[in-house]
Amino acid sequence: MSATSVSRSSRQQLHPVQHLFSESGERPEVRPASLPPLRLTRRGRIVLIGIPLILLAALLLSLAGFFNAPAKASDSAEDLAATPTVTVTVQSGESLWGIAASVAPQRDARDVVADIVQLNNLSSGAVFPGQQLFVPAAKA
Repeated sequence: MSATSVSRSSRQQLHPVQHLFSESGERPEVRPASLPPLRLTRRGRIVLIGIPLILLAALLLSLAGFFNAPAKASDSAEDLAATPTVTVTVQSGESLWGIAASVAPQRDARDVVADIVQLNNLSSGAVFPGQQLFVPAAKA
């Protein structure tokens, strides 16, 4: 018969749990008091909810930029046309503006300079003597 059960036919006296453990020499297990429920402050709610929302928004914006990027050149290879170019060696004292004016005098120099920068993948408008540049060929 256990310490907590009582037989219906006989009413025996129950011993307290401490008494049973003290006779065998074992100590009873002490359970820690239950912790109070977690309460979040305003700052805690911002951290718990706000930061993941900001990260999610940044992820969605970067994906939207990736999928909406105008990197599509053409639907088919037949639609692609190569820009006709000639190679020019930069002489001492020349600039992109001078090269653009001599190569395509009928076009706006700003457009030709932009084409030269794009064709040669230049980070700035600086050129050096002896540098080889691809420039758009004059249209006939």
